[in-house]
Amino acid sequence: MTVLAFLLGLGLLITVHEWGHYRVAVACGVKVLTFSIGFGKPLLRWKSRRSYPGQDTEFIISLIPLGGYVKMLDASEEALTPADAAMALDRQPLWARTAIVSAGPLANLLLALVLYAATFWLGQYETRALLATPIAGSPADLAGLKSGDLVSRVGLDGASMQDVVSMEQLRWWLMQQDLAMSDFVLEVQPIGRHTSHMVSVTAKAVDEGANSATTALQDLGLVGAWSRAVLGDLQPNSAARQAGLQRGDEVVRIDARVIDDAAALRATVRASGRAQNPIAEQLWEVQRAGQGGLHIAVTPDRVADGAEFIGRIGAQVGEAPQKIWVQYGLLDGLVRAAQRTWEVSRLTLDMMGRLITGRASLDNLSGPLSMADYAGRSASVGLGPYLAYLALLSVSLGVFNLLPLPVLDGGHLLYYLYEAFTGHPPSPRWLEILQSAGMAVLMALMVFSLFNDVVRLGWLS
Repeated sequence: MTVLAFLLGLGLLITVHEWGHYRVAVACGVKVLTFSIGFGKPLLRWKSRRSYPGQDTEFIISLIPLGGYVKMLDASEEALTPADAAMALDRQPLWARTAIVSAGPLANLLLALVLYAATFWLGQYETRALLATPIAGSPADLAGLKSGDLVSRVGLDGASMQDVVSMEQLRWWLMQQDLAMSDFVLEVQPIGRHTSHMVSVTAKAVDEGANSATTALQDLGLVGAWSRAVLGDLQPNSAARQAGLQRGDEVVRIDARVIDDAAALRATVRASGRAQNPIAEQLWEVQRAGQGGLHIAVTPDRVADGAEFIGRIGAQVGEAPQKIWVQYGLLDGLVRAAQRTWEVSRLTLDMMGRLITGRASLDNLSGPLSMADYAGRSASVGLGPYLAYLALLSVSLGVFNLLPLPVLDGGHLLYYLYEAFTGHPPSPRWLEILQSAGMAVLMALMVFSLFNDVVRLGWLS
């Protein structure tokens, strides 16, 4: 499943990218010699029976699927007849060459819009925006947010509120804010009440150099969606099993502390290992099979977790959070897709800027192994998540190719910008140097991202 989902997705993204170059080149009267998906040994070759006028393109599918190319006629590479020379890429006006080079990345952005629209039109189950117990002392906790609060709207102030229908939408909105600089407002309905109120969250505690959205959300104290403090599977010889706890037990209280949800239970158990050595025996009040008032003595194990110690009972905690069906109509879905494509493009550029300036770690780079892993996971969840992941990759591919790095489309656009100002292209010697330097940078990024993949997937452990 993983390999197939990855190859199908990657093949689609590459084909659309190269098709963008190919179709605009044909429209501008440039002769396309080769349209290849992949590199290396050709596996399939063919020519269209109904070619465009003046075209005789050979289409190829090659062995190594990590890329592709469109080779066009170039008068600088060989002697051409006057008729063919008129169809050479380097003989076209600057606007035409710019359009041909830009068409590949723009095709990826257009594909992302279509894929996002499909996910909105198809609809999918998303997590209801019920908040779990915030981390003690976090901005969310200090603002007064409680377990079970239902978020209905969010904004930077009362005048810019947006509707929130799911936890995924709330996370997405928060990802787009500068959480180190901006306070924000949530409209929440407390559990058991029919009225809502505004809660202002001061996000000053968030680290400006946070390397991921997950880190920033944790700094806010938003640990996830609300879930009952129910025990799942218990490990053999675990503290939970030795104490007599059972699968399905719902924890109501630990000593004098009321346990509101699964997040509070996890936090209480983990904190017990930091506070005492050895951990003191705890008195748990649980509900079992609908009957309350059962008291069980539990002593969590104290285990190392990096540089600190935590408590652990050896049991799965929490049940699946509540879900809600989210689906949009034709026009609304298309508008949201265009907005999402723009937002992802902006976030991608922002992350690239953070990597270049050192405000984000290069450990965030992902390579083909992580891409394949995520493709398989999203495909196993359903069509909607898989299409959304492909849309994210398509945006990333389009934006990355627009970077002004030699060997990328953005590098060629940079050459054309130089030509527009000077009246002549860069010299062949400079082009050779820049292409070599760009290839070296690209290879270094590929090697580093592949190493990150190996570490992230645990292959070195």
